[in-house]
Amino acid sequence: MASSDSTVAFILEQVSAAGKVRAKKMFGEYGVFCDEIMVALICDDQLYVKPTDQGQLFVGDCPMQSPYRGAKPCFLVAEGQWQDAMWLTQLLQLTASSLPPPKKRQPKLKPKA
Repeated sequence: MASSDSTVAFILEQVSAAGKVRAKKMFGEYGVFCDEIMVALICDDQLYVKPTDQGQLFVGDCPMQSPYRGAKPCFLVAEGQWQDAMWLTQLLQLTASSLPPPKKRQPKLKPKA
């Protein structure tokens, strides 16, 4: 079951103060990026935030669950927490600041004719 556009839009609106925030459709679901760092996934209308030490201290006793089979467990943020824009924004900012920046992709070389 894919996530609804309204769920994605609501979450992005709630965390709009976190920095440059966007969602990218990936494999039928969505990756959430904060300042070009992937910090969360929205899968089956649920929000999964990448685990970090700072995030763990911030969320406290938050359940961990894999967003899809074979994925590493993430913080499963309860839908009720989505209403607290300040809390959710802070969590994504902490997560982004704890993760390494994305690697620069090498341009693909065209084969010689």
